Amino acid sequence: MKILITAETYPPDVNGSAQFARRLAHGMLERGHEVHVAAPMPTHGPSRVMADDGVQEHRFRSHHAFTHPYFRLCFPWEIAREVSHLFDEVQPDVVHVQCHYILGRLVIHEAVRRGVRVVGTNHFIPENIEPFLPFPDWFIKGYRKVSWWDIARVYGRCDVITAPTPLAVRTMVDNGVADRAVAVSNGIDAGHYEAAADEDVRHPDHPVVLFCGRLAVEKNVNELIEAIALIPRAKNVHAEIVGEGEQRERLVRLAHERGVADRVQFLGFLTDEELRRAYLRADVFCQPGTAELQSLVTLEAMSASTPVVLANARALPHLAEEGRNGYLFTPGDPADLAAKLQLVLDASPEQQRAMGAHSRAMVSQHSFTRTLDTFERIYGGANR
Repeated sequence: MKILITAETYPPDVNGSAQFARRLAHGMLERGHEVHVAAPMPTHGPSRVMADDGVQEHRFRSHHAFTHPYFRLCFPWEIAREVSHLFDEVQPDVVHVQCHYILGRLVIHEAVRRGVRVVGTNHFIPENIEPFLPFPDWFIKGYRKVSWWDIARVYGRCDVITAPTPLAVRTMVDNGVADRAVAVSNGIDAGHYEAAADEDVRHPDHPVVLFCGRLAVEKNVNELIEAIALIPRAKNVHAEIVGEGEQRERLVRLAHERGVADRVQFLGFLTDEELRRAYLRADVFCQPGTAELQSLVTLEAMSASTPVVLANARALPHLAEEGRNGYLFTPGDPADLAAKLQLVLDASPEQQRAMGAHSRAMVSQHSFTRTLDTFERIYGGANR
């Protein structure tokens, strides 16, 4: 098949949606399909075509969204004709759109007009963007309603609608999206994160709590720092924070204010291999975010047989079985987070290994191979 994947955020952007879109593109390429990607230019400049190991990237002229650190907007009056030319050139058999914003809706409109099969996957909830809107609460509430109305209207034109988890599907339907959406996991190559049989993973001489993700408001990394400060210093618990974002300076200041700067390490961006080893050496993985529709980083940590402590919000409760692979904590309550982290860290080595093993077993249902199989069927005409 000729597959056109459309993404409003795509590498070098660092977020779950962008990473999924690229993995999907290259996964389909490896299965013998011709794959094209439509995405915004990551920098200033005219539209252009770039090659990425066999995937053709059609990058459209874009402009920086001034309230967001990296998100870029394509203006319809600049690219509408180029989108039409893209269809003329590629003549795709199927279009798979990853977002409902400007580029996504233009591609859906063109595909419907030409009778091309359209699959729409939603990775978005309004809460993802609300922290970047400098408006009062009354405006934000109105924006949320309008945003869901817009999502329902745009995705209503798709032949198949998907979201990463059953909870994400239910959230969409509850907010007006057609009641025919299906859950398809973003998927993960679990074997990539396992320790090799002869691999020597060096653990620090102190307990390590790991966080990985964008340092954004909705990730609530401040609650992890507050929790570290509440754990008795004698336990010498350290936090390793992987990622960058607009909240970094604020979080560094908070660590100093709470007297834990010597036990909170900001590691920035890591290579895939460095991140894999960070998962393996961690004693527990923490995700305090409250706007997660799946959380690939949590699945990656679980693939590395790491216990988890997660916020009891959105899709995260599906990834923690209380006492078996970790615990849930109440969002906004650092004391509860500290208590749950200590339940894992104070457990015996045998109990910690058992929790890690259960994490690894839970990930099996999120095989990326299964995800590719499902989307291949959907591209070919199936409804799920």
